Amino acid sequence: MFKATKLKRLIFFLSFDIFIFVASFYWAYLLRFSGIIPEYFKDSLYINGSLVLFLKLFFMWIFKIYKVPWRFFGLNEARKIFLVHIAAVLSFWVIFFAFSDVFNPFPRSVILIDAVISCLIVGSLRISKRMFLDFSKKADAGEPCIVIGATSKALHVLKGLRQGYIDFYAVGVVDGRSDLVGTYCDGFLVQAKKEISNIIKEYNVKTAIIALALSQDELQELFDELTGYGIRDIKIFSLFGKQEIKDISIEDLLARKPKDLSDSVARGFLEDKVVLVTGAGGSIGSEICKQCLKFGVKKLIMLDNSEFNLYIVGEITSSNKTVSKMINITDLQDLRAVFDEFRPQIVIHAAAYKHVPLCEANPKAAVVNNILGTKFVVDMSIEFSVKKVVIISSDKAVRPTNIMGAAKRVCELYALNSNIKNHTEIVAVRFGNVLGSSGSVIPKFKEQISKNLPLTVTHPDITRYFMLTSEACQLVLQAASIAEGGELFVLDMGEPVKIADLAKKMLILSNKEHLGIEFVGLRPGEKLYEELLINKDDARTKFESIFVTDSQIYDINRLNIEIDELLNSEDIAKNLKDIVPEFNHALNLKG
Repeated sequence: MFKATKLKRLIFFLSFDIFIFVASFYWAYLLRFSGIIPEYFKDSLYINGSLVLFLKLFFMWIFKIYKVPWRFFGLNEARKIFLVHIAAVLSFWVIFFAFSDVFNPFPRSVILIDAVISCLIVGSLRISKRMFLDFSKKADAGEPCIVIGATSKALHVLKGLRQGYIDFYAVGVVDGRSDLVGTYCDGFLVQAKKEISNIIKEYNVKTAIIALALSQDELQELFDELTGYGIRDIKIFSLFGKQEIKDISIEDLLARKPKDLSDSVARGFLEDKVVLVTGAGGSIGSEICKQCLKFGVKKLIMLDNSEFNLYIVGEITSSNKTVSKMINITDLQDLRAVFDEFRPQIVIHAAAYKHVPLCEANPKAAVVNNILGTKFVVDMSIEFSVKKVVIISSDKAVRPTNIMGAAKRVCELYALNSNIKNHTEIVAVRFGNVLGSSGSVIPKFKEQISKNLPLTVTHPDITRYFMLTSEACQLVLQAASIAEGGELFVLDMGEPVKIADLAKKMLILSNKEHLGIEFVGLRPGEKLYEELLINKDDARTKFESIFVTDSQIYDINRLNIEIDELLNSEDIAKNLKDIVPEFNHALNLKG
């Protein structure tokens, strides 16, 4: 009986509004005549009052005020109620002057007095429940927290805290901007950041909610500052996603957030094209597939030799535009059949064995899959006149010290020296680690934390570059969109991250610092530092996160012979060094 419904809400508000509109019009008359309405005006009171009542209800309906529940009433709805009364007054004057004989005599100031009274009471009625709930909610319900940033986001956070969306209550708002310190944010005096320690001591605060839009460096600095004060539960507010207030993650701290991501550029490159993606079930390949659908491809052919991975990416990208093909790219006959059937316009080659220790233990498989697979993809693309081929490469191809990196460098050499102008444009894009890719350090650390194990790091000084998978993949597409063929693009990955520091932050975020870090020594072929991706000689493109680096000219006929020798070699490392002289397989992580 007491359950709220749309009909009950409509009847409730409509009934009260009719009463308010009638009463306010009558009170306007009383105020106009100091409490005694002359007989001369009484007849017109009913006629004019009826017209005003109708106009107000009409415009309340037009502005959809009756579809707004108590809890959603805010400034936008208050503005609409004001506009309702403006519209009603203007409409009344038009009708009044058109039919003045019907509505006279009428004291014209009454319509303005009525509008003010009516607007205030109707608005007050709708905000009354919000005010009651705010005042009736206990100020100390849940755990104390501080809000970082006096912003519009902070208003959303404070509203959510009052309404009990999460089990915390705010005890202060702090901001580092001097022009905001001393002002009020939703009833809280904004304090300087230096006051955080005092607030923590006074209220025993263990939680902070960040309501600021920050760069990666700024977020890192704030995280370090808060953890230095002893705060371990750090949350971040976002208007996007399923949860507005969520625990800060290592991905938030490491995300590069490039400023030059352009959906329009990626869409222009992919829209209405037939696109083939190899390694579609991998971390990079699956994200490329999602973005292909997002940016409107005509058809998407997804290739992978893993049944499980292909099934997963098929579920994620379920669409009538997708075709899943479970083939191995080193099977030339099967690969040719796919190209012949679908005639792709764009090929994005993401298939590769990428894990350094596995490639070290299985060098033959690494060169067959990575080099021969790339060779076949490039050859088929040329044979079937594919417009553009994009080879996904790696920072490990820069002065490689392992089989995987050297094989990737050979792939770059073959692809870029196979380029044929005005026919098939072939480009390579080189970047570092993507956050959360399968088998990478972050998922590994998360698994170890879940099992209450110490985090294993190979060396105290080992560093790596990181970028979000979605951002890296979109930059790949943007690089391809400006390519003319033969370029080796490099993505700006920012500053390298020390893995030991990353491990410490993950322990802090999980509140399991007691697990500690265990250094286990460098693995075979592993570099202590990845080479800098960008150097001073690299050319800038119109995108600040994308550079073009030098690509070595290599005789393709000679390279084909050397690849054949490599595939039949008993000493894979030696033959790789013949092709890639800078390959230093003897380099040991322990040195």
